[in-house]
Amino acid sequence: MEEFYNLIVQYAVFPIAVLCFGVGYTIKHYVPKIPNRFIPVILACVGLVLSVAFNQFNFTFDIVVEGICSGLIATGSFEAIRNLKDKEKNKKE
Repeated sequence: MEEFYNLIVQYAVFPIAVLCFGVGYTIKHYVPKIPNRFIPVILACVGLVLSVAFNQFNFTFDIVVEGICSGLIATGSFEAIRNLKDKEKNKKE
């Protein structure tokens, strides 16, 4: 688990993750034709494109991993926030 955490810390890019979070939120709530199961794949691709763009269109393995990790972190963050809200909602009832 510690190796996974170190990988995330090493390759996560916060601005890309925030932008991907916004894209994922928009897709989830305003584009109902896209099934939820495709959102992580879309965000990984968006993160990849943003990472390459943020790095002056250089294409290296590290930049690819940064983009994919940032997109998937956005997906995980959205799910974590949603689960916390649902847990608080169920606690109040």
